[in-house]
Amino acid sequence: MATTDVRSHVESIDPATGDVLERYPLDDAPAVDRALERAHTKQLSWRDAGFERRAEVLRAIATELRSDSDKLAELITAEMGKTLREARAEIEKSAWACEYYADNGAAFLAHDVLETEYAETYVDFPPLGTVLAIMPWNYPVWQVMRAAAPALMAGNTMVLKHASNVTGSALALAETIAKVEPELFEALVISSGNVADVIRDQRIDAVTLTGSEMVGIKVATVCAEVLKPSVLELGGSDPFIILEDADVEAAAAMAVRARFSNTGQSCVAGKRFIAVEGVAEAFEEAFAAKTGALVMGAPREESVDLGPMARVDLRDELADQVVRGVAAGGRVLVGGTVPEGPGAFYPPTVVGNVTDENPLAREETFGPAAAVLRARDEDHAVQIANNSPYGLSSSLWTQDISRARRITPHIEAGAVFVNTMTASDPRVPFGGVKRSGWGRELGAYGIREFTNAQAITIAPRKG
Repeated sequence: MATTDVRSHVESIDPATGDVLERYPLDDAPAVDRALERAHTKQLSWRDAGFERRAEVLRAIATELRSDSDKLAELITAEMGKTLREARAEIEKSAWACEYYADNGAAFLAHDVLETEYAETYVDFPPLGTVLAIMPWNYPVWQVMRAAAPALMAGNTMVLKHASNVTGSALALAETIAKVEPELFEALVISSGNVADVIRDQRIDAVTLTGSEMVGIKVATVCAEVLKPSVLELGGSDPFIILEDADVEAAAAMAVRARFSNTGQSCVAGKRFIAVEGVAEAFEEAFAAKTGALVMGAPREESVDLGPMARVDLRDELADQVVRGVAAGGRVLVGGTVPEGPGAFYPPTVVGNVTDENPLAREETFGPAAAVLRARDEDHAVQIANNSPYGLSSSLWTQDISRARRITPHIEAGAVFVNTMTASDPRVPFGGVKRSGWGRELGAYGIREFTNAQAITIAPRKG
């Protein structure tokens, strides 16, 4: 394990070397209470700060993120193994999200005027209060800020419970935000066993989670018990459909990015590559060749395309999925062997001859392994795509855009990206259906998730 709760502390371990980076003491009950009280008290004034003031703070947070980029990127790489290049891009994207909501938040939350027989009827969007964010390790800053930027702009405060193996990143991010506006954002260092108590605390008004399906069920259950709203962004097994009229070379090049960015550790990575028979062989060959050209190695080296996975146990779980996938009839086209030596490394892997009942298609693969499936035709490709308990996002490749518009409503996913890969974007709502969760982050939809759609009706004055 890269991080373990050991009595009074958690350990953060470099997944590239196995070295212990830091031991962080767990917050005791009084420390948690103080953090919750600070966030709750701050929110009472922050909700009245007004959009102009909130926008000013978010722009200043963006500036501080860029100023602290080297420190934060180094922490991200050390704690979860992504390349420094990707870590720096993550910080820049987080700063962009802050600026986007600073520029657009007021318009997104403007009064929605309704036509009624009364003198005036409109919907206002006051904040809910303090939001608990339970976040994963794969994007230690971006996952947090894509939830925090809209929530803060709406007038909420935030309390963070981050994944233990990125505790250093969590504390550093809290420090960066505190330089701009103290007590707006509090980071807790607690074990997963204490999360339910924090959710139940009366000072927490809503919860946002990005994580596994099982964790999502547990969090949703506690939220239901205390009737608190939640946004759940859970697992994904995103289909990447290549139709017979697709640009196969472009699809294969983008498939490599879609699957192997962040060492494949992304909920919205392309995971099931579904090629129609007419182009399946050409796609497999191009995909495998381009995957084989990727460089795996020390994540601080600029020439490296992917570093280690975040933890050795996660690497071993992925390796086992590939072994079981091959036993079920899959054929390794490239990669597929755990390298010798230290670290949580697993080579970029492509497995062909996968059916939609193969473990590599039925389970979420959270790492650098791609499954290639073949479909008879368009209808069969969509059928395979939808034969999954997940429905986060998807990618569709065809040169006929009218065809794409006809197909997209039939794909069971929160988003469809045509002739490109899925990517979260501050301007576009993000979230899934089925067992991929509920609610939306980002865009105008995301900022309204933690507001009260308060209907205001004013009768005409008499006399």
